[in-house]
Amino acid sequence: MDALRLAGDELADATVEALFSRGEVGKFNTLMRWFNQSGQPLPEGLPVVAREYLETTAQPPDWVDWGEMERARLFFIDNNVHISTALSFAAMPACYVVPHVAKLLSATHSLEYPSKRMAETGQFTVYLMQPDAFEAGSRFVPAAQKVRLLHASIRHHLRREGLWDEAALGVPICQEDMIGGQMMFSIQVLDALDRLGVHISNEGADAYYYAWRVVGAMLGVDQGAVPPDLTAARDFSDLYMARHMGPSEEGVRLTRQLIDLYEEVVPGTFFDPVVSAVIRFLIGDTAADWLQVPRSAWDSAVKLGPALLGVLERIEDVSPLGAWGLDYLGKLTTRFEIASLTRGRVMQYAIPEHLKSAYGVESAKPRTDRWTPPPLSPRLPGHGTGAVSGW
Repeated sequence: MDALRLAGDELADATVEALFSRGEVGKFNTLMRWFNQSGQPLPEGLPVVAREYLETTAQPPDWVDWGEMERARLFFIDNNVHISTALSFAAMPACYVVPHVAKLLSATHSLEYPSKRMAETGQFTVYLMQPDAFEAGSRFVPAAQKVRLLHASIRHHLRREGLWDEAALGVPICQEDMIGGQMMFSIQVLDALDRLGVHISNEGADAYYYAWRVVGAMLGVDQGAVPPDLTAARDFSDLYMARHMGPSEEGVRLTRQLIDLYEEVVPGTFFDPVVSAVIRFLIGDTAADWLQVPRSAWDSAVKLGPALLGVLERIEDVSPLGAWGLDYLGKLTTRFEIASLTRGRVMQYAIPEHLKSAYGVESAKPRTDRWTPPPLSPRLPGHGTGAVSGW
């Protein structure tokens, strides 16, 4: 992994460097704000280097299996609320428990705006999982292009301002960290779903992971270094977390703000401790203690969650009306969460109304061929002794 820590994204880095060195940052910011649909005419007067970048990165990889992407989309639609829970209470704390990642978030001011970061992460996933994600008029490809440039601009800023110890920490948002991020939003999300008791088919798990491989390619990740399947992903994820995770002041503060954010979403105060209890349940006691996640009487109660979800899944299997009701409840829950995160503000990545109707797809399938998380990496120090906590 050492070589991956020294590598950034050559194309995006060169584009951003040119924009800054030529004093065209204002035009760059205009691009980031207004270019938001595939096939949309590029703004007049756009810097040549930015135009070349957008034209070069406008198409998905030529190896994409569209049948697999459709299976991933149906998997997402069938589990959107559960995936949202896993992203919020497992994947994001997984980022915070890696000290240099938490430090990077702090240095780029994302620490102060957790609701914006959560809303943007959720919106990016929603864009990816639309049936027209790679077609003209869609928003996913421009979003990926902009996120890739954003990563490069963060690298440029941290280096220029001397805010990053590259000798000790490696290149900011390096290839290793980008792949690590893919693991947090793919296999660690699947792990969290399994821990919650959500039924995951092997086909659905493979397709969901495949979709994040496509995302990585669109974000400039070296595909020669990306784990090709879930078994290899388990190996990379476990080794990455074992190598880097630990306590940090930034991680504690990020987690506290995440908890405060979702406690505001939960009506009243009686159920506030449920937020911390779910995080602790999903990431394990070691990581939760590093992040100073509070303990409460709810820690035991949330362990009943998988049993409750099992009952709901059985209702969904045997009753079309029950399946419709649960799907509709899921849509309402997702909309409520987004509205709470945005606080009614118009955000760059706010979900348009025409995207919300896509959640009406019926995709319930028999609960067979259940996915089982790959075992801990055999190359992990302390294998079999809980060395990677909740992961």
